[in-house]
Amino acid sequence: MLDCFFFASDELVQMVFFFLFVLFFLYVQSHLKSLCKANLLSLQADERRAPLRAWANACGLMDCRQPVEADESRMAPVRMEPERRWERRLSAQTSEGIVMGFHEDSMCSADGCVEEPVLLYPHGLQGLHSLQALVPSLLRLEVEMALEKLGLIWDRTYAWEMFLDMMRTQTRNLFPNADLPRHFTNATRAILVDWIIQVHEMMHFQEETLYLAIHLLNRSLRQIKVTTANLQLLGMVCLFLAAKKEECLLPEVSGLCYLMDHTYSKHHLLRMERKVLCGLKFDLSYCPPMQFLLLLASIARCSALVVWMARYLLELSLLEGQCVVFLPVQLAGAALYLAREILQETLTPEGEAAWCLAASIHVGSETILLKIMHILASTASKTNTRETSATFVKFSSPETLHVSRHPGLKSTQGLLGVCT
Repeated sequence: MLDCFFFASDELVQMVFFFLFVLFFLYVQSHLKSLCKANLLSLQADERRAPLRAWANACGLMDCRQPVEADESRMAPVRMEPERRWERRLSAQTSEGIVMGFHEDSMCSADGCVEEPVLLYPHGLQGLHSLQALVPSLLRLEVEMALEKLGLIWDRTYAWEMFLDMMRTQTRNLFPNADLPRHFTNATRAILVDWIIQVHEMMHFQEETLYLAIHLLNRSLRQIKVTTANLQLLGMVCLFLAAKKEECLLPEVSGLCYLMDHTYSKHHLLRMERKVLCGLKFDLSYCPPMQFLLLLASIARCSALVVWMARYLLELSLLEGQCVVFLPVQLAGAALYLAREILQETLTPEGEAAWCLAASIHVGSETILLKIMHILASTASKTNTRETSATFVKFSSPETLHVSRHPGLKSTQGLLGVCT
């Protein structure tokens, strides 16, 4: 009897444990279902909710014509600012800046609307702090949209301040002249730059890395004592420093020495790197002209062919030592305008208006713009016959739309006629 009792009690305990396990499993399953349902409802609610940027745009100023529930005794007449329409004056220019004018529709005298010109850059870049008050709101909106489209910002809140900072920082580390040390020539520099372009293309670096490397090279040639035997080492070090600042993945130092046929050791490269950093006071900041080019092209609604042609012309400026004295925004504007003239694309009225808006960002006189265009046209007309043809080969691929082989670049007289 006792044996049967113990046997029956064991089965009862097992059944109780099995029943508790089933209850626990059902409870966990129902709890997981409730959690999944809650997450699904929250995701649906987030999809129905307007994005943060849309809410920010919706929180602007209310239209004064809309009725507002308020005490009429406290209502006071509000003076509305007259609507100002900005227009581009292509004929009104000065030696230091581009003139823009506006007229007010509601403030007209007996003789008609009064129109006063406003200098976008009255004294070059000295009046840049008041640039926000001078340029039209449409330009500011286009700049914000262009920066967001290019992926340079995540939010438009500080887009205009970033653009102003780009315009200011480009004036740093300017070269008063294009003179090189006595034992260096422009031909030697062009050969070195062409070799750096080849290494840059082999490493698949970004375009900003190339422009920063050439900028560091130009500064190092004027601030550091380097012999002709170490010129290739200096170019590789400048490219290595630019990659450290712009790239996510860096090459090995031994790989860089291999690209120089082991003419220099790791010790030589690292010692030159310290020398360059100390000579430049660890200042590697630079706003490349490529960013200005893409910004201007986005505002001007340029086609892909125009952009690639402008990028080709802009990279050719790296080979010319006389281009170091110009601002990045000047180089970008000249390259874009020359590309537009070479391709002769027909623009719509909207495209012409967008181009005039983008042209208002140009800093400097028309003489500077034509001088840069003349240099780029002269270089582009003979680049396929020179020893430094890395850029020509680079932009002759299908990915770049074969812009370096465009028929409009073959005629020297035609290119120089565009710049007159």
